[in-house]
Amino acid sequence: MDKPIDPTEQSLRVPILRYLRYLRVERNFSDYTVKSYGEDLEAWLEYEKAVHHGTCPRPDHVAAPELRGYVLAMSEAEYARTTISRRLAALRGFYKFGEREGWAVSNPTSALVNPRTRRSLPFVLSTGEIQKLLEAPPTNDPLGVRDKAILETIYSAGLRVSECVGLRFSDLILDENVLRVRGKGRKERLAFLGSYAREALRVYLFSARQFLENSKNNRKRRDRDAFTQTQPKRELQRFLAAFFPECVAALSWAPATPSELSDAAARKRWEAFLDEPVFLNKNGGGLTTRSVARSLDCYIRDAGIDARVSPHTLRHCFATHLLDSGADIRSIQEMLGHKNIVTTQIYTHVSTTTLRAAYERAHPRATRLDAAKRRAQNGGV
Repeated sequence: MDKPIDPTEQSLRVPILRYLRYLRVERNFSDYTVKSYGEDLEAWLEYEKAVHHGTCPRPDHVAAPELRGYVLAMSEAEYARTTISRRLAALRGFYKFGEREGWAVSNPTSALVNPRTRRSLPFVLSTGEIQKLLEAPPTNDPLGVRDKAILETIYSAGLRVSECVGLRFSDLILDENVLRVRGKGRKERLAFLGSYAREALRVYLFSARQFLENSKNNRKRRDRDAFTQTQPKRELQRFLAAFFPECVAALSWAPATPSELSDAAARKRWEAFLDEPVFLNKNGGGLTTRSVARSLDCYIRDAGIDARVSPHTLRHCFATHLLDSGADIRSIQEMLGHKNIVTTQIYTHVSTTTLRAAYERAHPRATRLDAAKRRAQNGGV
């Protein structure tokens, strides 16, 4: 629900709300992106109120010098350059929308220049550190089983954490070890699931997920030692029987039959199940990106790994380790879902293994002298 409009802010807030609605409905931006744009424009609105003593001017009355003052105020407040650039991007989009709608005759943001930013290299773990991290979640606890499946999936498929927590059962194409991923701008791509991630996901789906789903009906339940005895619900049994037939041979589970799905009620239950999130929180609800980050912080401490690690670090590791092992940059771009290959090329600066190999292959005096040549050059010494 939109926030009630303060009469003193109406001149600015109304076009801002219309702009956010435009991003959501016509541009099909994700809820997270619309929320971020809204927060950036809200910060600008608060600045305008402060400058104009509690009232807001009409947006078409705001000139470039006033916006330069906004940029200067953020610089003096020591905002990060990336934050300033992001807020300017929100303003540019807002005024382009104004030109489209007709209430802005000109765009005052066209005279603004983004602050020069330094592009820092992403932090990446070694393959040994990755293994320690992926082995940190306990396997005798439903949350640990879930977290292991999450970490393995993010690293195996190179997902953003938001893409991982947004996975639905309809996105799992496990007979081909493929995930359907909804990335930025709601663009879809296919991501690959390795054998370790597939196995971690199987263990989670067979035992821990139903335990967590039951928690929403009985949140006081804490008998986690018995979570492996929890039987999946009928729809999940059908799903597992279809994709893991070798694991359900001794059970009475079977994939859904065409005759079963011809029943309207059964088909409705099945469609509702396919739209459920794969990963659940401790109370049986949908998982958030912040919850994943909090869990990861615990495993980082347990594994004794650098505290700079975040869920997105696993995505950086995915790309860098692929590059180190010989994958080409164009394929990595597709797997990451990057629109521009320039975004992917940053990993060529991180992958010292690949750079060193290229250097030693190409430079005539890069490789070490062997012992015989060294003795010959030193007069036999």
